Amino acid sequence: MRVALVHDWLTGLRGGERVLDELAVLFPSADLYTLVHVPGSTTPRIDALNVRTSPLQRWSGSARHYRELLPLLPWAVRQLRIDGYDLVVSVHHAMAKAARIAPGTPHLCYCLTPMRYAWDAVEAYLGRGLRRAAAEPLLAALRHFDRATASPARVTRIVAISEYVRERVRRHWRRDASVVYPPVDVEAFRPDGRPPDDFYLLVGAFVPYKRADLAIETFGKLGRRLVVVGDGPLRAALARRAPRGVELLGRVPEAELARLYARCRALVYPQEEDFGIAALEAQASGRPVIAFARGGATETVRPLVGPADGAAHATGVWFDAQTPAALADAVRRFEEAEPHFDAKLIRSHAERFSTARFRDEFAREVQTLLAGG
Repeated sequence: MRVALVHDWLTGLRGGERVLDELAVLFPSADLYTLVHVPGSTTPRIDALNVRTSPLQRWSGSARHYRELLPLLPWAVRQLRIDGYDLVVSVHHAMAKAARIAPGTPHLCYCLTPMRYAWDAVEAYLGRGLRRAAAEPLLAALRHFDRATASPARVTRIVAISEYVRERVRRHWRRDASVVYPPVDVEAFRPDGRPPDDFYLLVGAFVPYKRADLAIETFGKLGRRLVVVGDGPLRAALARRAPRGVELLGRVPEAELARLYARCRALVYPQEEDFGIAALEAQASGRPVIAFARGGATETVRPLVGPADGAAHATGVWFDAQTPAALADAVRRFEEAEPHFDAKLIRSHAERFSTARFRDEFAREVQTLLAGG
């Protein structure tokens, strides 16, 4: 069976690229289509595929500035012409599902999210002022493009990464979807059996909706130590404003990340995430998660309810508003219950999201598609 994989861009190792890495296990002989590819930026398994890129690849600045080329991306993805395959699988959060696929080819879209900056996160990226008003014609065109390229004529079957994303698919694309949770490499993250060190951990890309600013401000006011791992467009600005006790490490090797997960008191998770692999990596390490109670965290973090001794059945603490006061209150509630959290139970909960489970469930979705379902 000839298989083509489609991914938005390959410029770093984030959640979508970890999904793609698992698909490279399922389809090791697949051709891979993408807008821009930076060799060495993802995984050896991905680089080993036959990677084919859009015309944007020929521009020397595309690897760093592809986000600034947003008005050109619909054109660029339509230059990816995919013909002669028995199956196409797109891993989509921006443009991937819109590649030009030969009519009649079964196309499964694994939807990380409908285009976030065109639908639900416009305010986080553009605010409410003149910049937002000036961008509205482009946003309207992107929303039309995103919905049109999700039609049954272009995408045969949609699989969402969470119930939260499934609902957004219904709302924005007017399509139904099944759900297969993304793979989490729980074997790479384990408890170390010792009491934690005195710091909290924040992990993620520095983009507006991740709300690293909220965590940094809150922990500065609380006087608690916060270690921040990750990189992105907002890193320099966040570093300039970081108070004493907040340490920005940038990107770290996987072994160091695993050590930080296992040694932290808790992972701080202030964003509204579509799924959230970092929250489960922390739980695989036996560490609780202090999470904003919206999006994927409501499906992956079992919250503390009632008295502190209820923590024996919880994997974290939720907070209901993205404000310093709400996050600070969640930290205090966590600290009251901290001795009662059970690392083995937290680890066991994370194991439900393993890579083996993902491969089995995704293979069944492909079988259903090819059987005409």
